[in-house]
Amino acid sequence: MRTRYPSPKSQQPATSSPQLVHDINLLFPVLLLVGAGIVMVYSASSAVALNKFGTDYHFLKRQAFFSMLGIVILMGCRHFPLKLLCSLTYPLLLLALIFLMVLHIPGLGVSAGGAVRWLHLGNFTFQPAEFTRFALILYLAYSMSKKRDRLEDFYVGFLPHVLVLCILSGLILLQPDFGSVIILGIITWTMMFVGGVRLKHLLSSLLVMIPIASVFLVSATYRIERLISFWDPWQHATSGGYQIIHSLKAFGTGGLWGVGVGKGYQKLFYLPEPHTDFIFSVIGEELGLAGVLVILALYILVIFKGIKIAMDVKDTFASFLALGLTTAIGLQVCVNMGVALALLPTKGLTLPFLSYGGTSLILSMASVGFLMNINAVASDQ
Repeated sequence: MRTRYPSPKSQQPATSSPQLVHDINLLFPVLLLVGAGIVMVYSASSAVALNKFGTDYHFLKRQAFFSMLGIVILMGCRHFPLKLLCSLTYPLLLLALIFLMVLHIPGLGVSAGGAVRWLHLGNFTFQPAEFTRFALILYLAYSMSKKRDRLEDFYVGFLPHVLVLCILSGLILLQPDFGSVIILGIITWTMMFVGGVRLKHLLSSLLVMIPIASVFLVSATYRIERLISFWDPWQHATSGGYQIIHSLKAFGTGGLWGVGVGKGYQKLFYLPEPHTDFIFSVIGEELGLAGVLVILALYILVIFKGIKIAMDVKDTFASFLALGLTTAIGLQVCVNMGVALALLPTKGLTLPFLSYGGTSLILSMASVGFLMNINAVASDQ
């Protein structure tokens, strides 16, 4: 038997831990965002909570609980075997389908704003579309890694992935939730593009889907009103443009340094959903341009770190998974901020790590945990 001697790397002092440094580089900005989220959720929701629940701590306590649970899940995902995660691809995809179908069973689906997007689970509500996004990313990463040498084939690299997307999208459209379908479509398109699916297949799919999406977009009155009010919100100040106008007023009031945490005005029953969809507007008013730039810098650190992890890891499945998770986080940030700044039509989408919401926060933390996990794999290669 050949004697194996320890490498010089293994003889380094125990205090030298490059992997710990890599983890902190990703974890530190995430924890800062989560901490800022707890503070801003309380500031944005205190008046709403006091009026609705009789205590201004209602959303604060729940957000703090979700944050702690998210950290636990993050650490669990950090050490979760990626091989086992591969084996869970189809069970999780099936579970996502079940959640989307169960959503329409009377008594289980929670209706709000004319849409059934939440599943009632005990004292909590769960948003299946958020879980579906993760399940789709996992499926795409697993499937594309298995077919990496045949992704240029239409029937191997393109058609199966689009069919799965269409099935999930069809169920989500029944809620209805057109925005989540667009998000899923962009994630799928991006992963297939980077993976090497033929560009002519991807472009042809856009030529087919854009007219269909356009017809669906104008098939509902409230969507048409959103588009019209987005184009000129000041002409619809009391209807479709109300949210956009008060969001812009919040940023304008904040100026450079903000009016101070807890001193914002627009959250006092002027700006709808100030602790969820429009928390970025509250940040703009209370922390000003300086606070907005700090938040933006933290997101850029997380996204660039995720991209670097996807590029560095040699395992194809891990690389695709990191790409999908990073794309989902970055896309969600861009859409939420774009809506708050009147750059995009109004879409109910939370801001990762900051907005109130258990499903979004926990799945975002799980995504970071898996990114740290993949980063560890890349470091060992």
